[in-house]
Amino acid sequence: MAKSTAENTFLRLKTVLDVLTEGVWSGDALNAGQVLAEATARVPFNEHEAELLSGGIPRGHKTLTSATAKLVKAGWLVKGRSGWTITEDGMRATVAFPDPVSFATALDTGAPVPADTPVPTAPEGFVRPVSAAAATLQAPAKEETPKKATARKTPAKKAAAAVGKAAKVLEDAVEPVVKAVRKGKTPAEATAAAEPAAAEPFEGPDVETHPQPEAVAVAGDFNTILGAPENWAPQYDEAQMEFDFLDQQWKKSAELPAGTYTFKIALNRSWDENYGAFGTFDGPNHELHHDGGTVTIRYDHRTRDITIN
Repeated sequence: MAKSTAENTFLRLKTVLDVLTEGVWSGDALNAGQVLAEATARVPFNEHEAELLSGGIPRGHKTLTSATAKLVKAGWLVKGRSGWTITEDGMRATVAFPDPVSFATALDTGAPVPADTPVPTAPEGFVRPVSAAAATLQAPAKEETPKKATARKTPAKKAAAAVGKAAKVLEDAVEPVVKAVRKGKTPAEATAAAEPAAAEPFEGPDVETHPQPEAVAVAGDFNTILGAPENWAPQYDEAQMEFDFLDQQWKKSAELPAGTYTFKIALNRSWDENYGAFGTFDGPNHELHHDGGTVTIRYDHRTRDITIN
C-alpha cells in the first residue's frame, strides 16, 4: 500500500539529511536541487504526489520544499545562497532518530538531539552511492505488460523529469526564513510531549487535500516586534506563518511582551485577500490580549478559523 504524503514527506526530509551527510563524508558539494532530486528519487512519489501542478512541478516536490523549513527551524539545516549545509546537530539527528516515527516526532515536537549522540563518521571503505536521481532519469523502463507499464510509470517519469526544474523554481520562489522564537524544552519534557503523537504520527489527510495559498501572514501592530521593518505589512518574511501539513493549519509562534494587539490574516503577501474576526473576509481586526511570553496563532484555510493560545 502506498504511504501517505505525510509519511513520505518525513521520509524524504530524513533522506535530505542522509544525502547531505554522505556529501560531508565524501567531500562532495551538493546544491539544493541535487539534494532534493536525490531525496525524491530514493523515496518515490505516490500517484497523488506525482501529479504536476502549474509550471510542471510535482505536487510532492512542492510539499517537500516547503517542509524543509522544519529542518531549518530544528537547527539541522542551513540554507544559503551557496547551497544547503547540514549542521553537526543535523548529522547527529540521523543517528538519534533513525526510524521514521522518532524522526517525525522529534521534528514536530522540537525534541532536541540527546547531548550524548555522536556525530556519525563514514563507515570504513565508504564510497558515495551512485545517484538514485540519475538512475531514475536515465535507466530504461523494464519491459512489462504495455497497459500496466503505461498506467503506472508515466506519472512517475513525468514527475522525475520535472524534479530538476522544480528545484530551481521552488528555491527561488520559496524562502522559508524561520524566525519564530520557541521556548526551550528539556529532553524529558520533549519526550513526554511526544508520547501521544508517537503512536500513529502519519494518520490524517495528505497535505494537498485542500488547496492552500502560497503564503499566509499575521499582519498587525506587532510585526516590528518580530523584526519586520513596519507593522501591518504582510509582504515581509517576519510576518509569514508556516504550514503544518499534518495538522493542515498555518501557525506562527512568537515571543511578545504583555499587552493588547490587533491583527488580520493576509494571504499571498498582500491585502487582496484577508480575514478578520470570525474568519470574515476583510472583516474587523482580531484582538489579542496577551499576558506576555510565547503565543501561537493558528489559521485553518479550510474553515477560515483563527485560534490563539
